Formats: sequence, structure tokens, C-alpha cells
Amino acid sequence: MLSRRVIPCLDVRDGKLTKGVKFQGNVDIGDPVEMAAFYYEQGADELVFYDITASSDHRDIMIEVVRRVAETIFMPFSVGGGLRTVSDMYDVLLAGAEKVSVNSSAVQDPQVIAEGARQFGSQCVVLGMDVLKVGVRPEIPSGYEIVIHGGRKHMGLDALAWAKQAEDLGAGEICLNSIDADGTRQGYELTLTRMISRAVSIPVIASGGAGTPQHLAEVLTEGAADAALIASMTHYGDYTVAQIKDYLHQAGIKVRRHW
Repeated sequence: MLSRRVIPCLDVRDGKLTKGVKFQGNVDIGDPVEMAAFYYEQGADELVFYDITASSDHRDIMIEVVRRVAETIFMPFSVGGGLRTVSDMYDVLLAGAEKVSVNSSAVQDPQVIAEGARQFGSQCVVLGMDVLKVGVRPEIPSGYEIVIHGGRKHMGLDALAWAKQAEDLGAGEICLNSIDADGTRQGYELTLTRMISRAVSIPVIASGGAGTPQHLAEVLTEGAADAALIASMTHYGDYTVAQIKDYLHQAGIKVRRHW
């Protein structure tokens, strides 16, 4: 059985680490480079970096911040935000990232997934999915809709269908973010996570809602996720990565331990 991964997420806006609730009310809480080093020292398995306004602002990712983070840490590092072309992906990988995450651009042009997979390999291409629970209707049979541009634009696209299509196109991993749970610290959206995880054969990272180590244990077992993204619960010092991993280990969930 593969180890389950604990992955801190750095949402970055205007070069600063930021955090909101349900994609709204973001406040700046620190320096992303310093926080990246902090999580590396704590024994995080990977790190995710999102330039959260690059797509909605129609600008390129802040590549210099990516480069500074990559120079600071020595662990797998995934970067997303404003990546629209293979050239954009190449720039991010050249700056030190190991994976690229496409979200809004992939919804608007799905072939960017296939082109990235052909150029760099599927293991490099992560599909970011921002999902809102909307209820079952003819065009959204799963009851979950894809939204883009940081939750600002509804696409009328079924989340389950999109996950399957992205896997067929060559995505090597899915980072599944529940907007309804994001920043609430009330637990992951288990129904959504389980549905997507069981429908695809590629790894699924659960994102949105982590507040306690128990929430991670639930999503890694009941939610069938391969990894869990964390942010608020560690950004604000409620828990450390080590404490989370200790809890998961005691719960019988296999994790990489660095101590």
C-alpha cells in the first residue's frame, strides 16, 4: 500500500501568502517563501503553490516567487495559476517546480492537458478542479459543477464527467477542491471526494475543509483520497505536519515519517 501524502497548500496573491473561506474574504498572512521553508523543515511530503488571481486577472504566474520557493525547499513542488500553454508549463518547471497544475485554462482548452502530458509526461500534469455542489440537474448529473477563475465563473460542466475526461486526456493526478468546504475547517467534502476517487484510476488529492487530523483520516479512508491538502490548520499554528502524521500513523494509515 502506498503511503498517504500530507501536502500543505500555499495560496499566493500579489506575492503574499493568503487565505480565505469558500474562495472569499482573503487576508494576507505571511511570506510564501518563509512558509515553504517552514513546511519543508516540518516534513511535509509535497508542497502546492497557487497564484490564485493569475487566471482571473488574465496575467502570467509570478515566476520569480516560484523560483524563490524552489530554491528554498527540496521536496516535490506543484505550481498552478495562469498556466495556459506548454510554454507556460515549461517556464514553471524550469523555475524549479516538479509538477504543473492546470485548472481554468484546461476547462477552456482541454487539449492543454494532452499537450502537457505529451511534452513532459502525465506524472507532471495535475488537474486542479474547483467544485461547487449545485444539486442534480440534467447537465450536472453528479450534482457537482466545475467553476473557474477562482470560483467566479460557473461552467455548466459536470465534475465527474470532467475528471474522467481529464484522465483520458493524460492528466496524471487530480487536486479536488470543494469550494463549499474551503477554509471552513469543518472537514473535507467526503461524498465528492469518494465519488471522484472511485471513478478514476489516477491519484486524487482532497482539498478544502481540513481542520483537525481526524478530518484527514476520514478523507484518506472514507473519502478514498490518495493525499490530503492542508492550509488553515497549519498556517495558523493549530497543528504541525508532524502532529498530523503522528495521528494518521496511530490511526493505522500509512504515512511517510521523517522523525
